Amino acid sequence: MLELGKYKKELSDYLNRADNILLICHINPDGDSIGSMLALFSYLSSKGKNVGMISPNYLQEFLLWMKGADRINIFIRDRNICLKQIEKADLIIMLDFNQSNRLGEAEKPVLQSSARKVVIDHHLDSDNFYDLIISDPGRSSTAEIIHELVCMLNDGLFNEISYAEAIYVGIITDTGNFEHGSFTGNTFRLIADLLDTGIDKDRIFNLVFNNFTESRTRLLGYALYEKMVVIPEYKTAYITLTRDELKRFNYHRGDTEGFVNLPLSINGIDFSALFIEKEGFIKISFRSRGDFSVNSFAGKYFQGGGHFNAAGGDYYDSLENTVSYFLDMLKKERKSEE
Repeated sequence: MLELGKYKKELSDYLNRADNILLICHINPDGDSIGSMLALFSYLSSKGKNVGMISPNYLQEFLLWMKGADRINIFIRDRNICLKQIEKADLIIMLDFNQSNRLGEAEKPVLQSSARKVVIDHHLDSDNFYDLIISDPGRSSTAEIIHELVCMLNDGLFNEISYAEAIYVGIITDTGNFEHGSFTGNTFRLIADLLDTGIDKDRIFNLVFNNFTESRTRLLGYALYEKMVVIPEYKTAYITLTRDELKRFNYHRGDTEGFVNLPLSINGIDFSALFIEKEGFIKISFRSRGDFSVNSFAGKYFQGGGHFNAAGGDYYDSLENTVSYFLDMLKKERKSEE
């Protein structure tokens, strides 16, 4: 596990020399990216820092309850405000991603900025577009790294409820409430500290995992009963959803969160994929159990990446052609295991 203490002096110097700090998460932000950003915003603001926040596109609705979420500027909606924030920033901290294309439409202005750039992340296979990177794939989430860094900078626990809630959300969403991921004993010791601050874990769990609409529940049932394909000989299952099907079930951002995990509960299945038809491309999520690296699979065939057992990618073709290509590559990979 990466020793974060070695970054204290350099990170402190970056923060102390900055007058205008900008925090940016990745496109299609999840609970870890938003939780990490809101937690760091809370801490830096408490120290008197001038801090702004940008998300490349809209937040998922189950995250909007979090304190400070309404202060995040959405690049595709608030373009002029965001461009001014980027221009004004002398320090840009990018959270929960390590490839610049994850900035979406904000990529070009961020890369052109003369501000010093810091990446804090826990994914594999980083691009080089920063001045400083603090990354450890061995930790459960970027939120876990943020918490350790904040405790280090603060010389102890930062005891603020909204901060603790944000860190907790980041960890439980990236681990599926501790069903997968790289969590360790250190993660649970951290969770104990968060619980001691007085956060209501049951309230947070319900807001994050039990806060869906009836139509989302019906979409889930439809996806599993009508759209899931199981391939026992390849130990694989996948689900496809078209734009028309999503529209039929009144889809909202975040409604398919967690769908890709469910086929892994089938005995003998160690690889699951979810294909979502978007305008002009197919968004793909991959999950696995055991020693099948979906990070490698996504990177090799779908210009994607992520973690060993959780990754994603895109494919710019029809849904039918994407699935056909996926099946060809799946067969190739499985045969190479024999």
